[in-house]
Amino acid sequence: MSGGVDSSVTAALLAEKDYDLSAVFMRNWDTRDESGTDVGCQWEKDWEDVQRVCKMLDIPCKMIDLSRQYWNRVFEPSLVDWQSGWITPNPDVSCNREVKFGALMKQVVTMPSQWLATGHYARLSWTSPHAEVARPRLLRAMDRGKDQTYYLSSLPEESLRSALFPLGSFLKSQVRQIAKDKGLPTASRAESMGICFVGERRRFHDFLSQYIEPTPGHIVDVNGHKIGEHQGLWSYTIGQSIRVPGLPCKHYVSGKDPTTNTIMAVPSPDHPQLQCHSVTLKEPHFIWPEDADRFFGGSDAATVQVRTGMEPISCTGYTGADGSIGARFSGPIRGVPPGQIAVFYEGDICLGSAKIAKTHCGTDSVVQ
Repeated sequence: MSGGVDSSVTAALLAEKDYDLSAVFMRNWDTRDESGTDVGCQWEKDWEDVQRVCKMLDIPCKMIDLSRQYWNRVFEPSLVDWQSGWITPNPDVSCNREVKFGALMKQVVTMPSQWLATGHYARLSWTSPHAEVARPRLLRAMDRGKDQTYYLSSLPEESLRSALFPLGSFLKSQVRQIAKDKGLPTASRAESMGICFVGERRRFHDFLSQYIEPTPGHIVDVNGHKIGEHQGLWSYTIGQSIRVPGLPCKHYVSGKDPTTNTIMAVPSPDHPQLQCHSVTLKEPHFIWPEDADRFFGGSDAATVQVRTGMEPISCTGYTGADGSIGARFSGPIRGVPPGQIAVFYEGDICLGSAKIAKTHCGTDSVVQ
């Protein structure tokens, strides 16, 4: 439980069934690393809300501190990517794989008859293709606007076997109404947004500047002419709009060059340098490994999202002569940053994901 309305309703729905139910609150960020104190921190407020809900539902709850695991497995690798200048990582995807359904699941799910239930908007189905043992499939939520399979796309099949997603068949509006009808203390709590360790009240740039030294450099236009200055490549991501003092219109980040510490910007979001037609990928995490073999072998088509909430677009996978893997899109996708996650679907089925290693935009050639 996180202290939000979704996990509160999840607990309430399960409490109505014949489960031996207990709740766990996962603390994954230690603010003492930043300020030297825990007093007044957001996690304390969240933990208080979890305890209030559990007291009302008459279920036991406990807190598990996984801040060390989060730092080592999620934050440090992400920090290395940001420091590189040209990579924009997605820590929320790796958090689910490495911590919530990794370190946490290993601690609380110790027997086959135990499950870890969360408030994610996703569904599971079970199928038995050429096997006697049913296997889990990750499906999109009924509420497409709240679907969170993007963030769950790198989970292994083994983790999904022990997962429950009770909210997958509900609309967010229905979840809110259930919380109000049951009088849950978190019924009117605002939606939680943003990267967990940054929080909602801090600017991302201000947070990262505590860990990364400024490295001033030039912003240049398509002709290589200097049009402005920046304080660090990590401050911007591909596709981001920027205001350059002295210019009459917004520009958009189209590229970053760590060797010269330069940001390239174009005057329109529709500029060819922002239109990505294919990507080279690495570190694939497909829920069923054989799906990856078929997709990158070119035998199966799929749809892809390179960010949550975007409209899926058709794509085909490929394996290059050099052994590299990638995906070609049926149409251009604007502003795709290296380091982000490409998630692949077959209808409502989430097949898995891979990290974007390189993008091919405009007239760039594609590895064959």
